[in-house]
Amino acid sequence: MNESQDPRTLSALLRRGVMSRRAFLLRSSAMMAAGAAMTLPGMARAQTEPVQGGVLRIGLQNASQNDNLDPGTWSTSWIGTSFNGGTYNNLVEILPDGSVAGDLAESWEPEPGAAIWRFKIRQGIKFHDGRDLALEDIRQSFLHHMGEGSTSGARAIVEQISQIDLEGTDTVVFTLKTGNADFPFLLSDYHLSIYPSLEGGGIDMSGVGTGAFVLDSFEPGIATRLLRNPNYHKPGLPHVDEVEMISIPDATARLNALLTGEVDVIDDLDTRNVPMIEASADFQVLRVPSLRHFSFDMDTNVAPFDNRDVRMALKYAIDRDDIIEKVFLGEGKKGNDNPVSTIQTFYHAMPQREYSIEKAKEHLAKAGLEAVTVDLSVAENAFPGAIEAAVLFKEHAAPAGITINVIQEAADGYWENVWLKKPFAGVDWFGRATVDWLFSTIYTSDAPWNTGWSNARFDELHAQARAETDVAKRTAAYAEMQEIIHNEGNIITVAFVDWRYGVSNAVGHAEVGGLMPNDNMRMCERWWMNA
Repeated sequence: MNESQDPRTLSALLRRGVMSRRAFLLRSSAMMAAGAAMTLPGMARAQTEPVQGGVLRIGLQNASQNDNLDPGTWSTSWIGTSFNGGTYNNLVEILPDGSVAGDLAESWEPEPGAAIWRFKIRQGIKFHDGRDLALEDIRQSFLHHMGEGSTSGARAIVEQISQIDLEGTDTVVFTLKTGNADFPFLLSDYHLSIYPSLEGGGIDMSGVGTGAFVLDSFEPGIATRLLRNPNYHKPGLPHVDEVEMISIPDATARLNALLTGEVDVIDDLDTRNVPMIEASADFQVLRVPSLRHFSFDMDTNVAPFDNRDVRMALKYAIDRDDIIEKVFLGEGKKGNDNPVSTIQTFYHAMPQREYSIEKAKEHLAKAGLEAVTVDLSVAENAFPGAIEAAVLFKEHAAPAGITINVIQEAADGYWENVWLKKPFAGVDWFGRATVDWLFSTIYTSDAPWNTGWSNARFDELHAQARAETDVAKRTAAYAEMQEIIHNEGNIITVAFVDWRYGVSNAVGHAEVGGLMPNDNMRMCERWWMNA
């Protein structure tokens, strides 16, 4: 291989601006194809049996310089995977098959009506600094998210709790305001990591947890380094000795890092780069079915989005098929202004809302408008392809008299400075394991991540469905709630997509969970290095 063919040389040319991204991708693709042709038969692919040792390097896209160790502030998969899935544990975890299993809790039992839950805690667990895990640590970890004025991402969960009691040395009792059969699932939320408590109340946010890895270094928005916890309570885990989490917001830079061996795994593999990875004998594309969906969300407290007909006009003015074909290259399932996935329990099927300039104009006329102009904020990391999708949306909407000014925001700080602050923005929603959890996190009037929409009937149905034990009645309530979001809501659902990773064949893994990103944020402890 001459110097001009060396991937590291191409990388340097790209960084210095000498080579365009298109040229880099074309040249790299040719090299990958050639490499595949020269691969010898019998070269090792990913092993099925876990191997102990090595360093796992992960390149993820959505870190922020505002990231910190306060679990109530966490909002990205990068920090959730680093800390919730690396340094800390919850009472429970979601397994790859979607079931809930004990983590720090070994068992749990509800009283009739599911308003009182007893969790029995594993004994002998220690924090990284040698402190024993105590029941008060668990209580204080929940209290951190509770109370008037809480802005925690877990607020919708902990607001259901009226009291936390400690029984003996091994049992935590949660008393809920109303019954909730889904309560154990909710405790897997990545904000609800268990921290050491402080004397007098509160939690120690110095980075000491009970998790599979000890925090060695943390540079917000840049990188995290984790070292194996030799005293971890799960037999055989973790597999690797060290994890390096590296922030790489740009999709091309992430691909480059994978191809040149700087990282072993990347998330959000761009669909345009899939053929390149699939042509290689050294890497593979990993697709994991998910609840993830991309949307453009409107704040209904701000004009003109406070007008239902303007919202409906925008919903009809987007050609989802065109975006899925051109931006996602066919890798996506068309959205229908409903955040509930077709693979989710209580999904309610409705007629597909199709692109219609005529209907968009009709709704504008009902709003008393012939034309309207709106600003749409997006960034490289709002969701993969968000900028390109917004530009196509602008083109789709123009014939209806809708002018969309696409505002390209800075990727760094997007989730702190744009999301929930700008009135019309691209959003990457991970979904939640249950419909109740999804709705209470985003769509009820008091949801912590409510993007500016409120509906009294929706709130009423939500309260009824949570306490309802009759499956038919619960199904009917959730169906009506989805109809309300579809027809009254503020979400323009573009597409549902799989989690898509680029993975070196040096990496091994078992079944991969998809209810949350990065193997339900447990990639660090579950994956291994084959070589």
